[in-house]
Amino acid sequence: MSSTIGRVSSRTDQPAEPELVDGLVELSFAVQQVIGRVAAEHELSIVQARLLGILRDREPTMAALARFLSVDKSSATGLVDRAERRGLVRRFGSEHDGRSVQVALTAAGRRLAGTASDDIASRVAALVEGLTEAESRRLATLAARVARTGRGPDAAS
Repeated sequence: MSSTIGRVSSRTDQPAEPELVDGLVELSFAVQQVIGRVAAEHELSIVQARLLGILRDREPTMAALARFLSVDKSSATGLVDRAERRGLVRRFGSEHDGRSVQVALTAAGRRLAGTASDDIASRVAALVEGLTEAESRRLATLAARVARTGRGPDAAS
């Protein structure tokens, strides 16, 4: 077998190097811990924080929102119900399809989403503060590429 040190093999039948897997899993845990702490500080679950993040730049239908969150429609409905009771989101009929309902942030939801996003950004930045500028740029490029790959054909729809 050829060496794949420093990169993942493009062949799906060859496992990634253990150090790479460990590093990615540890990074994921660190980022999830940041998100979880910030969410808790704002009395949100991680899924509720994701909901606000998704709605910052779009007003999806309930079906699309369920796909974004990788949950079934009834779970998305319950999530939106709770956020609506807190005054963070509102529902409205779709202009394009009278049967569809879309979801948007309220002013309070937009403020909370912005604050939580800023808190997450500053704390994630602290995770990488020991990297050089070049290393940070490279990590950002590679992380984005890995994340896009994760949304490929096997990702939840």
